[in-house]
Amino acid sequence: MRNFLDKIFKNQSLIYKSLLYIAAVCFIVFFFPKGGQFKYEFQKGKTWQYDNLYAPFDFSISKSQSEILNEQKQIKEEKLDYYKCDLQVFKDVSDAFEKRFPVIFSEDKYTEQQLITLKEAANEILNDLYENGVVRTKAKGSVFKDIYIVKNQEATRIEYNSLRSIGYLNTSIAAYLKRKGLSSFSTSYQKLFAGLIKPNVSFDKDLTSKAIESELSKISHTRGALTEGDLIIARGEVIEAENLNVLNSLKKEFASELWANNNFYYIISGYTVLVALVLMMLFLFLKKYRIEIFDNNTKVTFIFFNIVLMVFITTLVVKYNEAYIFVVPLCILPLIIKTFFDARLALFVHVLAVLILGFVVPNSYEYIFLQIIAGIITILTVSQLYKRANLFISVGQITLIYIVGYLAFHTIHEGSLKNIEWFTIGLFLLNGMITLFVQPLIYIYEKVFGLVSDVSLLELSDTNSKLLKELSNKAPGTFHHSLQVSNLAEAAANEIGANAMLVRVGALYHDIGKMENPTFFTENQITNVNPHDEVTAKESAKIIINHVINGIELARKNNLPDRVIDFIRSHHGTNTVYYFYKKQQELEKNVNIEDFKYPGPLPFSKETAILMMADSVEAASKSLKNPTFLVIDAFVDKIIAGQMDAGQFINANITFREIETVKKVMKQKLTNIYHLRVEYPE
Repeated sequence: MRNFLDKIFKNQSLIYKSLLYIAAVCFIVFFFPKGGQFKYEFQKGKTWQYDNLYAPFDFSISKSQSEILNEQKQIKEEKLDYYKCDLQVFKDVSDAFEKRFPVIFSEDKYTEQQLITLKEAANEILNDLYENGVVRTKAKGSVFKDIYIVKNQEATRIEYNSLRSIGYLNTSIAAYLKRKGLSSFSTSYQKLFAGLIKPNVSFDKDLTSKAIESELSKISHTRGALTEGDLIIARGEVIEAENLNVLNSLKKEFASELWANNNFYYIISGYTVLVALVLMMLFLFLKKYRIEIFDNNTKVTFIFFNIVLMVFITTLVVKYNEAYIFVVPLCILPLIIKTFFDARLALFVHVLAVLILGFVVPNSYEYIFLQIIAGIITILTVSQLYKRANLFISVGQITLIYIVGYLAFHTIHEGSLKNIEWFTIGLFLLNGMITLFVQPLIYIYEKVFGLVSDVSLLELSDTNSKLLKELSNKAPGTFHHSLQVSNLAEAAANEIGANAMLVRVGALYHDIGKMENPTFFTENQITNVNPHDEVTAKESAKIIINHVINGIELARKNNLPDRVIDFIRSHHGTNTVYYFYKKQQELEKNVNIEDFKYPGPLPFSKETAILMMADSVEAASKSLKNPTFLVIDAFVDKIIAGQMDAGQFINANITFREIETVKKVMKQKLTNIYHLRVEYPE
């Protein structure tokens, strides 16, 4: 049991990666749309490159989206509005009429026969007004339309023009009286009906909306059908609007048919194998070319998390509405990976993510082409992300590539630039705006995963920061030395294409451990008193060596990133404190050299190797009494050759050519520092 637990403990990192791998595959497959994948790729305007295609089963031909939209538009244009009629209003008006008529037409002014005639005329006017109904005002544009008027839960179709309007009440009364020869009573009738007529018909919005919805629901989404064995398209035939619609119908039905035939486990197994293969390629790449990342579980988790996140967002959009597929800012993925790692890994991860998404997006070839091209542009254009202008320029170029690529595909499909879908262009612009969100996202990732970006490095390079301010106060000589080393290292890093910002920050903080015992380091000794004279050589060596350990502790206490702490840990590698080692040898014969060696580790990157060279060269250059160009040339060669002979760079991915370039830069910089000129032979 103990041996089993020991094996688990020794292989816990590998076990974690295996569980992460399985979890990522499961999550991605779970997010995928549930259905089969149509085995033919086709696009409008291209020829059918496969054998003759026959209907594998009976299926209905779906209407195109434009056909359905046209039918919906026609229904809305031909719709009849519903109006409700309140019969109680007519009863109330009739009662009020009976009371007002004797007042306006009194018996003492008119004969009995006149009153009968006048009242009959008034009743006819009243009945005529309310025969179909009275509205307050008539709607513009509806005069010649028919409507439905609802009385007693029964809808009757009438002309809208047959409704009476209160605004035209006096005109209607005058026209009626003229026809009856009663124009002389016009003033009395106007008094009779003034304020008496009330509207009893109003537009019923709810009923009208329900009627439209009912008609829209009756629209058939299919037109015609094909039976099993019918020819759909022949080899070499051009895919046009009609057969494109048939192919799309078959593709849609094919996925549902596979699902309905209980092929669930086969489909899931196929997706699982493909996704597992893609993610396995990522593991193999990290194992072979990025071993330092592969060994770091946090960094591996970070990469897998971003891939799964992008797949999740994209599949979510596909399920909601595949028309919005290009609004997903997939280029954020290579942006983030490049920010924290390198361009090659960023492009590799981006391509793998696009390959995974190719299983689920429509027009997969078009999608994969555009996304890979955009990813390449992202990698090529984005540099120094801490400069805000660079991000805006890069996003603009990415958006432009999207639009140009889309227009090219549109031209191939349609044969011209007509009928461009401006909605899709808008999606690309929105995509670019969302991509700008990468800056706050980088900050969030730094806090969550403990990573460091160039933005953070720029903040750390500020010499007014708390830690560097403390270094300049407690150990001013060391602070000045660190500034000189940072200048040397940064210049060398720029020449060989290393991360200059990272080297500069590492150089600024590499000697912060000297603050514990600043006077034990010569650059901080301002008097002739040397504290090393009061201790043994072995104790002196221990104090010197401990500045690395003290620096690591101080860096952790001040929450410096691990990438910066790596410079503190490795800037002396496993070199020997040679001065005190030789001094101890003068006192005893059998000296243990391990007591005079730095604990390491060795530099493991170009950046840490550059810092070791710059640190040694700058520190040792202070001992040059009469520096000349030739002296500096030999001096730099000697220092770096000694480090190479000691095997200090065997773990760093730096080449001999790059080391020669670093030496050349340092010689030039030291020459400038000492204001020397090249000595020409006589």
